[in-house]
Amino acid sequence: MRKSRLLIAAVTVAVALSAGLTVASRGDNAEAAVVWNEDFDGPAGSGVDTSKWNFDTGGSGFGNQELQYYTSGTSNIAKDGQGRLVITARKGSGGHNDCWNGVCQFTSGRIQTAGKFTQQYGHVEARIQVPNGSGLWPAFWMLGGGNWPTDGEIDIMEVVGREPNQLFGTLHGPGYSGGGSYGNTIVSGTPWYQAFHNYAVDWSPNLIVWTVDGQEFFRATPASLQAAKGNVSWVFNHSFFIILNLAVGGNFGQGNPAGLPAESKMLIDYVHVSTTSTPPPAGGNALRSNLSGRCVDIPGANPVDGARLQTYDCNGTAAQQWTANGDGTLRALGKCMDPAGGALANGTPIQLVTCNGNPVQRFTLSSSGDLVNVSANKCVDIKDRNTANGAQLQLWDCSGGSNQKWARA
Repeated sequence: MRKSRLLIAAVTVAVALSAGLTVASRGDNAEAAVVWNEDFDGPAGSGVDTSKWNFDTGGSGFGNQELQYYTSGTSNIAKDGQGRLVITARKGSGGHNDCWNGVCQFTSGRIQTAGKFTQQYGHVEARIQVPNGSGLWPAFWMLGGGNWPTDGEIDIMEVVGREPNQLFGTLHGPGYSGGGSYGNTIVSGTPWYQAFHNYAVDWSPNLIVWTVDGQEFFRATPASLQAAKGNVSWVFNHSFFIILNLAVGGNFGQGNPAGLPAESKMLIDYVHVSTTSTPPPAGGNALRSNLSGRCVDIPGANPVDGARLQTYDCNGTAAQQWTANGDGTLRALGKCMDPAGGALANGTPIQLVTCNGNPVQRFTLSSSGDLVNVSANKCVDIKDRNTANGAQLQLWDCSGGSNQKWARA
C-alpha cells in the first residue's frame, strides 16, 4: 500500500528533454528477451486480460486519503481498440457511498499482477501518456509483497498534476517509507502529459537505475541508500509485482481535484519486462567495452597486487575472465577487482589485489551495462576515453557514456 510522499528525499535535476540532452542511454542488448508483456490489443471497450491482471477495488483511501473509489470491470479500465489501455478517473460517486470520507467523489481504476506475474531483476518498462489536471496522481510501480514497507516498493513513474513537469522515481522500505522515502525528481522543459513517454527501471542485484525515454535520472544502491538514510536495509533483491493506477487527490496528489473535468484519462500503450535470455558462452566471462570493443585485462604474465587494470584486445585468456562471486566481488586469476587504496573518489585507479573482504571490492554489472562499484556508487570508466590497447581504468561518476558501458563477451 503506497503511503504519503509529502517529504520525498530527492535531488531535483533540471533536464532539457526537448533539446535532446542525453543523461544516459540504456542501449538495447541483442540478447535481451521479453519474459512478460502486455500490449493491450483488443476491441474498444473490452477489459483487461484477467489471467494477467487483478483489480484493486474500494474507497479506503489506500493509506493516502485518496478521493477515488477503484472499480472492477470496464467502467474505469478498458481498451480503446488502438492497442492502448485507458484508465479513466470520473467525477461522481458512481453509486459508491462508502469511501473513507463518506460519499465517494470520483471513480477510477487500479490493476496489479500479484499472484499472476512477479519478477526479480530485469528491464521493466511501460509507455504511458499521463493525464493533465491538478489533483491527479498517475503511477507505474511495483510492490515486493503484502507487508508494506518491509517487502519494499519501487515507484518507476509518478507524476502529480499539480507539478506537471516533475517526474518522481522512488524507493520505499523499512525506515524510509512514506514521506521519508528515498528518490529523485527530474524536471522536464515541457509537461509530461503532452506526449507518451517510456518509463523504465533497469534492476539488478544491489542496483536500480531509473530512465525516461532512455535517459537515466536516478540510480540507487545499498551504499547510496544508507548514505542518504542511515543504517537501513536494502529490500529489493527478491520478486516484485507490477501496478498501474490513477489516483485522485490524497496526501501526495493534493492539488485541486474539484477543478478536474468530468473525465481524465491515463493511456498505457504497453508494459514489457525483459531479461538477458542467453548466458555467456563457455569462457564468456570477459567484460567488453562498448567504446573500444576491447576487454578488461590484467597486464603482465605474473601480476602482483596493485596491477592497474586496462583494456586490451579480447583474447579469451584467464587474464580477461572475470567471475562474479557470491560476496559481490569480481575475480580473475584468484584475485579481486579493487579501487586503489580503498579510495572512492573520481579518478581512483582500478587495480587487481588479493581479496580481503573490504566492501569497497564489490562491483556489479547492471542490466544497462554499467559496471558499478557498490560502495562508491561510481562506474568503472576508461580514462580519457582512450580506445587503444593499454587504456587505463578508473572510478568516475556514472554518466551513461560509452566509455562506462560494458557487456559480457
